[in-house]
Amino acid sequence: MEKMWTGRFAKALDKKADDFNSSLHFDCRMFKEDITGSIAHAEMLARQGIISEGEKEQIADGLSAILEDILSGKLDFSADAEDIHMFIEAELTKRIGDAGKKLHTARSRNDQVALDIRLYLKSETRQIISNLKKLIGTISDIASEHKSDIMPGYTHLQRAQPITFAHHILAYGMMFSRDIERLEDAVRRMNISPIGSCALAGTTYPTDREFEAEKLGFDGITLNSIDGVSDRDFCLELLSGFSIIMMHLSRFCEEIILWSSWEFKFVELDDSFTTGSSIMPQKKNSDMAELIRGKTGRVYGDLMALLTTLKGLPLAYNKDMQEDKEAIFDAVDTVKMCISVFTPMIATMKVLPDNMLAAAKKGFINATDLADYITKKGVPFREAYKTVGEIVAYCIEHNTVLEDLPVSVYKSFNDLFEDDLYEEISLSTCVNKRTSAGGTGIKSIEKQIDFLTKYADK
Repeated sequence: MEKMWTGRFAKALDKKADDFNSSLHFDCRMFKEDITGSIAHAEMLARQGIISEGEKEQIADGLSAILEDILSGKLDFSADAEDIHMFIEAELTKRIGDAGKKLHTARSRNDQVALDIRLYLKSETRQIISNLKKLIGTISDIASEHKSDIMPGYTHLQRAQPITFAHHILAYGMMFSRDIERLEDAVRRMNISPIGSCALAGTTYPTDREFEAEKLGFDGITLNSIDGVSDRDFCLELLSGFSIIMMHLSRFCEEIILWSSWEFKFVELDDSFTTGSSIMPQKKNSDMAELIRGKTGRVYGDLMALLTTLKGLPLAYNKDMQEDKEAIFDAVDTVKMCISVFTPMIATMKVLPDNMLAAAKKGFINATDLADYITKKGVPFREAYKTVGEIVAYCIEHNTVLEDLPVSVYKSFNDLFEDDLYEEISLSTCVNKRTSAGGTGIKSIEKQIDFLTKYADK
């Protein structure tokens, strides 16, 4: 295939250099966006009298036929093409002749690729947002089933205070709701059209950039043509958002991996989302969760790769910017894949409340409530804290727990202890009396679930 830019050159491009230069093998995924953008561009050109209505119809019909042939598998991408833009333009010209050669009037590949990637990422990000909504819906459903199931809450991976399983997983629902807001905000900033910026300086043709932007669903146009072709902030912003999503998924996966172990046994993953060992027949491995945790580093790498690529580039367009696509495409694919596996994995996960409750009964996680008990009777909290610390040390020394310690022993530490302390330090009381907004009490759980319903897609 002859290069579109051969007029200036006396020699053909070296085969290795040609292969090195080509981006078709990864940017071909933007064929729909490229064709959509080109049809809108042809319509603008005709509207402005730059091409005729007949030429516009030829171009639009030709591009629609190319799209249909690609979708049906009738047309394969040519390995000789430099990129998807040149492939489609060359194919169009082959089919309709000189009218096809007029399509590129008043635009450059620089603004064309900037347009295509924005169109592509808008569509893909909306899909990821939809996937996140389904995940939040799944979390809300699980939380609704386990509003009262008590488990130990942790700090420093040490048992700290009693909470409910619903409260714990709803924390992840809140994280994913923020992820949705971040992506929506990024899409809002990205939804500005660069087409018409041309190579970097605009054009002498009487174009109507606003019309073309509106046809393509953008909110406006880039106001500086140099920025229009050189901006990849939107890729970085999305990659940052994707990295945070993966971080949230990874944290959740880490807990699921721990909870699935015999040491915890708080949950059991379904057979359809686990694997076995080639040598140890008893094993049931949480490989899907481990893979998601591992792929988090991959998305982080995509972000760092593009940040590094862009950090030293002078304005405006440079060929280095071709590297934006593999990074952002890989991150899009990875995030979509991970959410699509993670959601059914937790939906089919079996929660084991009895094991959680048994763990909650150990570790003196009601010690804060015991301190609150005598604080409410007038003892300064720091004094109460010290007293309860001494009681816990006594229990450890005598191999007992707070619930089983006789009231007479309690009184040896402070006369304010009475028989009603046992009700105050029961785990159900500890959980249910935490009525503060955002706490682990049942009313707070219900409010959290109600809050997430506006995000959930069920």
